[in-house]
Amino acid sequence: MTILLVEDEADLAQLLVDQMRGAGLVVDRVGSLDDAVESVRQFPYDLVLLDRRLPDGDGLSIVPQLRRTRPGIRVLVVTALDGASDRVEGLDSGADDYLIKPFDTEELLARIRASLRRPGCEISPPIAVGALSFDLATRNASVGGRALVLHGRELALLEALIRRVGRVVSRSVLMGEVYGLDEDTLPNSLDVLVSRLRKRLGDAKAGTSIYPARGIGYILTETQP
Repeated sequence: MTILLVEDEADLAQLLVDQMRGAGLVVDRVGSLDDAVESVRQFPYDLVLLDRRLPDGDGLSIVPQLRRTRPGIRVLVVTALDGASDRVEGLDSGADDYLIKPFDTEELLARIRASLRRPGCEISPPIAVGALSFDLATRNASVGGRALVLHGRELALLEALIRRVGRVVSRSVLMGEVYGLDEDTLPNSLDVLVSRLRKRLGDAKAGTSIYPARGIGYILTETQP
């Protein structure tokens, strides 16, 4: 699950990013409307967390444009504007939800999950590869019906690969979905993470293989007998 946070207050933004990443979400952050529009144009985010008071205008002004660019995207407004008329305006603009600052992180995470479950957000059946099953809605992985416990980035990598099972996924796509746009990473970070995930899947007898495509990226397939 990939999220774009549109928030210009640096300290608050970093706190939210850290908390969401700690919950296993992939989060990018921008601080202006123009950057938000461009980011959504370039990357297939599942949800946008959108502040209203931004340096270049009211966040609500870009909601229609975000929906034209990504028709299935979810928009959750997070703002200090707490009047009844403000909430009505936000929901009438096309936002899926409206959360008042300050808020509890657990409530934010619950609202994110709820927003992605609502009608209009496509929910796909679990993807099965070998003995491995991955539920895109809950982000739960299992092997032969038994839960497979993965760390946050391992889970993000598995999701990025299994969404495109049987196809080579470029390094740039994997880096963006696993680490986000603004995280500093070592050149071999992705390769180390792939090796770790490959071992976990092997130890669990998932019946899958992750192969490198030299100079391009990686591909997840079912292990051939």
